[in-house]
Amino acid sequence: MEYVSRVPRSPLDGLIDDLYYLEGAPPYAWLTLPPMPAALLIVNLGAPFRIRAGADFEAAEYADGCVVTMPTRAFEFGYPLWTRSVGAHLKPWGLAPFLPMPAAELCDRPVTVEQVWGRPAVAELRDRLGTADGPHEMLTLFEEELIRRLCETAGLGLVRHTSSVIAATSGAAAIGDLSVAAGVSSTHLAQRFKELVGVTPKRLARTYRFAATVFAINPAGPIDWGDLAGGAGFFDQAHFGHEFRAFTGLTPTRYVEVRRRFLREHPGHVMEGWPLPAD
Repeated sequence: MEYVSRVPRSPLDGLIDDLYYLEGAPPYAWLTLPPMPAALLIVNLGAPFRIRAGADFEAAEYADGCVVTMPTRAFEFGYPLWTRSVGAHLKPWGLAPFLPMPAAELCDRPVTVEQVWGRPAVAELRDRLGTADGPHEMLTLFEEELIRRLCETAGLGLVRHTSSVIAATSGAAAIGDLSVAAGVSSTHLAQRFKELVGVTPKRLARTYRFAATVFAINPAGPIDWGDLAGGAGFFDQAHFGHEFRAFTGLTPTRYVEVRRRFLREHPGHVMEGWPLPAD
């Protein structure tokens, strides 16, 4: 697969980790994406893809793309034989200035880009991206569109600062202390987070802790689960295992087996690291 990525210019860099272009044959027809402290915006330029938002839901088709606020459970992405898209990996609060509704309304409910920006605007954007001269021009056009759509967002500074502290401590920061430091009540802080991130600060901290734990795992080598659980601040291995199943649907050992399968079957693949084969 071809993957081209770059960090956007200011002011988008305070909202978005990277803009990317993706094209090619996916490694698996279905990929599981465990929850991460991030949001996602995809403008699809190829055949439709599908998303299953949990085992209890039917897969829905997305032709124009999708908008995904920070999830609380694993999603499954079903890809066509050949996929092509332009997208953005956003910080947890990064979607808020582009949404016409509170982020909480979209929590664990991916929607099409048309549902957020309207069909005519998205059709025009897809046409411009589809006829651009290569990935770098496409990313420039996408960046310009995002800058044009930026809106003033009440409470963004508070949520961004508090989230940054949570991220810097890998989710270990005491949420009560953060609200005191910010000079607001815990209720006000939670309300702002739900409006702009889609989840409470406590849930965001939990996701950051899980992500840090997962990225500390080296699937290619031996793993001391006791040390890993203790280092991540879990009470015991039972608590650690419960978190793993809550986030991925898998036990820690099964998770590593699946990661190793990806490494074995697609070494060096651009998607290796977070998505898991689901088929």
